[in-house]
Amino acid sequence: MKRAGVWRSAVAGVLLVGALVPGSAPAAPKRATPLEIALKAHVETLASDDFGGREPGTDGETKTLRYLARQWFDIGLEAGTNIPGSGWFAPVELVEREPVLSRATFVRGKKRVSLPTDSVFVVTSGLRSLVQDAPLLFVGHATGGGVGRAELAGRVAVMLDSLPAGMSAADAGDRAGRLLDAGALGVLTVLDGDRGLEDVVARRRRAGYAVAGDSLSNEIEAFISPATTDLLLTGTAHPTVAELRADANAHRFTPYPLGIAGTFEATSDETRIKTHNLIGRLPGRNATAGAVLVMAHWDHFGECASAPAEDLICNGAIDNASGLAVITEAARTLAKGKPLDRDVYFVATTAEELGLLGAMAFAENPPIRLDRFVAAFNVDSTGLVPAGGPIGVVGKGMTRLDPLIADVVRRMKRKLAVGEGANAYIKRQDSWVLMQHDVPTVMVSGSYGNMERIERFMEDTYHRPGDEAGDRIDYGGMADDVNLQVELVRAFADVKRYPTKASTAVQKRGQTP
Repeated sequence: MKRAGVWRSAVAGVLLVGALVPGSAPAAPKRATPLEIALKAHVETLASDDFGGREPGTDGETKTLRYLARQWFDIGLEAGTNIPGSGWFAPVELVEREPVLSRATFVRGKKRVSLPTDSVFVVTSGLRSLVQDAPLLFVGHATGGGVGRAELAGRVAVMLDSLPAGMSAADAGDRAGRLLDAGALGVLTVLDGDRGLEDVVARRRRAGYAVAGDSLSNEIEAFISPATTDLLLTGTAHPTVAELRADANAHRFTPYPLGIAGTFEATSDETRIKTHNLIGRLPGRNATAGAVLVMAHWDHFGECASAPAEDLICNGAIDNASGLAVITEAARTLAKGKPLDRDVYFVATTAEELGLLGAMAFAENPPIRLDRFVAAFNVDSTGLVPAGGPIGVVGKGMTRLDPLIADVVRRMKRKLAVGEGANAYIKRQDSWVLMQHDVPTVMVSGSYGNMERIERFMEDTYHRPGDEAGDRIDYGGMADDVNLQVELVRAFADVKRYPTKASTAVQKRGQTP
């Protein structure tokens, strides 16, 4: 309260001085451009309470897709799903699974080990998983490839949650997943690191999601605190977690059995959610030359708070009504220009917030073969910075797109941000899915050229009811991103500026692109 009063006094003083200086006048506010006005209208509509937070499978989805499809149709895009009878809307069915039952018991020798109630948390990726009387095999930190399938077969791997000194979680990767893939019946993680059992339970009790039709796994994982582990190990050759950790950190650690057998059971409830990707197409002059893809996710969380909070809806203005607004206005500009060589597909994906699932569904059932997309550009969470700043590339150095992106930026008299800090977000947005399918995909934006501003957004607004349309959004910076997407698409849709083997072969045959 005090800081605000001081600030107001300072401002009043500046205005008073300005009023007393002859010939001085307050600067007129900058008038918004037509593009900024259009972007603001899109964001305010899509992020309004009327759309309910754009949750998949709700009325908010219907309103969102109806609004976008009408805009894209009026712009002049064609329906792009290539699915007979579906037109603009590509169906995506999701499976929601919510944990229900968690149970674990242990036997040491022939004697059942008594542990506190709910001191072990068990979860399954399927509807029901049961592992009975499986020997426990201690595998240390499980950061290397030293555990063989023969050792893991028929056993539950016991893994320390902590990591060796100097190793990050990113470097370690999905350790439990690797153990399960290698043949372990399950994984029991000893939470000897930063995470506590309460943290894991709070996170893993939330519903999990997958695309229906995927080969859904039925794997089992369990979590146990160090104190409970000490009780479990009493009377064994390695009676404390401290001894396990010392062994794991030894130079030549090899996995060993703990002399304990465990039974683990977990069940989940399943719900099916019907949702959609929206796909439009701007036809190019040569369908054989490949295509460019522009995408942004349309979904958010719906209601994400509960009473007595006054604001219950996560409106998702920046994440990602802003991206939808940018690709819509980029499509409008491109549709007004002369025809491009290549087709351009515009995709609004569902269920990004649930695990990039709409992008996965698109990759599994694309409107054209994925290898025909010569370049793809995702737009997510823009409008965070003013116009004219450095441009960040999420995916910098990871695709063959970099040289032409740099040329486009240079021709626009702009600069690329120094370094690869934006790549910290590579796995957190839809580009990642397409990259895993060998589609060269990046996210190019002024917002990701200012990592301080991105991180501030993540800390104070991201995935909260405060992500609303308002003064915090810089529509000038968002308009900058529209112009950037337009120039990127024009460059990569030009078979001369961005030739590929297919387009070069067409030109050699004398066909006009």
